[in-house]
Amino acid sequence: MLTGAAGQLGWELQARLSGLGHLTSFHRAELNIGDADAIRLVVRRLRPDLIVNAAGYTAVDQAETEPEMAMRVNGAGPGVLAEEAKRVGAALISYSSDYVFDGNSTQPYTEEDRPNPLSAYGRSKLAGDQSIASVDGSYLIFRTSWVYTERNRNFVLAVLKLAKERAELRIVNDQVGAPTPGSLIADYTSKIIAGAREQGSNCSVAEVLRERRGLYNLVCGGQVSRYEFAKEVLRLFLPQNPARVVPVPSSEFTKSARRPSFSVLSTQKLEHTFGLKPPPWQVTLERFAAGMRNHVAPVKEIPGPGA
Repeated sequence: MLTGAAGQLGWELQARLSGLGHLTSFHRAELNIGDADAIRLVVRRLRPDLIVNAAGYTAVDQAETEPEMAMRVNGAGPGVLAEEAKRVGAALISYSSDYVFDGNSTQPYTEEDRPNPLSAYGRSKLAGDQSIASVDGSYLIFRTSWVYTERNRNFVLAVLKLAKERAELRIVNDQVGAPTPGSLIADYTSKIIAGAREQGSNCSVAEVLRERRGLYNLVCGGQVSRYEFAKEVLRLFLPQNPARVVPVPSSEFTKSARRPSFSVLSTQKLEHTFGLKPPPWQVTLERFAAGMRNHVAPVKEIPGPGA
């Protein structure tokens, strides 16, 4: 069972999970993760072996004026999914965010580091992590950052759009992270599920994953500022574009929600547990650019909340 199938990550997951077994996918209009009764009704009817939750309230700035809605979708909803998964003997896989940290670290954050979110969005994602863990079921939470795909709203597509409209792009140079394509997250998720299925010939996927349950960082290797990342995006996608990229501080932009200045995440736990070592962000961006050039897919924007 996949939720949030129309979102950035859900779209990538749907393509990969369909080959692992019978998949039932839900868009926001079909299943609102902020509706606890709807979740219970659907899970008890389907009785899936595995629930993959890619739904979420993703409008970071808007969450400052709609904190209750963000908390309902990102905080309470995953907890209800975890409860219902445990009730029917299923495993739950869900996704978290680097925005649970304040960015004051100078070393990559590990899964054991104490979160301190700066925004309503970050607080809602942390609440979701905590609500899943408190159920004590079979679960995996993958914490990721700076996600981009061929569709929806993300930094890569925004840079490309603006570069075609403006001669100069002003990009913040005091936010550092690890850009991660949704395709990588979906690939690793499907590999982990496939591995659990192979391992669980005499037991359920939930039983196999329960032995490895917990929170894992899943991001690309390395780190880069938004400014340097934008320059690389333009180099790969629009080498003939004359747009100039100018580094500026975050204070130049008026945003409702504060972003962590440093949100690099360590993937050592993921590598040790599952044997998956994410490639550097430069490698995945080059692959992404090559894929976009080889097939010009339509870029479809979908509203952030509940995507």
